[in-house]
Amino acid sequence: MTMTEDPVAFAATLQPGRRLLGLDLGTKTIGVALSDERFLIATPLVTLSRVKFGKDAAALIELADKHDVGAYILGLPINMDGSEGPRAQSTRAFARNLAPLDGRPLFFWDERLSTAAVTRTLLEADTSRRRRDEVVDKLAASFILQGFLDRLHLAARADDPRRL
Repeated sequence: MTMTEDPVAFAATLQPGRRLLGLDLGTKTIGVALSDERFLIATPLVTLSRVKFGKDAAALIELADKHDVGAYILGLPINMDGSEGPRAQSTRAFARNLAPLDGRPLFFWDERLSTAAVTRTLLEADTSRRRRDEVVDKLAASFILQGFLDRLHLAARADDPRRL
């Protein structure tokens, strides 16, 4: 498991042309999003129902293989005061258990308020409760992954304002 606090340094270690898989780990579901090869756009992919760790990990690895994924971006549910509670510890444990099964690098991204932001957007779009329940997790994963991608491109623009 490759870890760094700097998303730009992390992205620099990745193989070109590979995608990123963004994950929103919930207690009942895993929202999954996929980046394009240029790390510009995050697209909601699927919501997986949680079963047991082994089956959850196998499903993620299968998706990663199918979509030529080079790394995982996991939403880390940090508390509003910056501390890590039980959900963050659970996410870190999931990552520790996934690492020996899959050699892809992993990066944690602060997901504070991602589900709330997505839910608010769906409410503003007058989406039905049933439809919100179907899509909120994969949209939250997309929100998390897009935040990571946007951070990479902000750094690229700061290094070379003519770029992007």
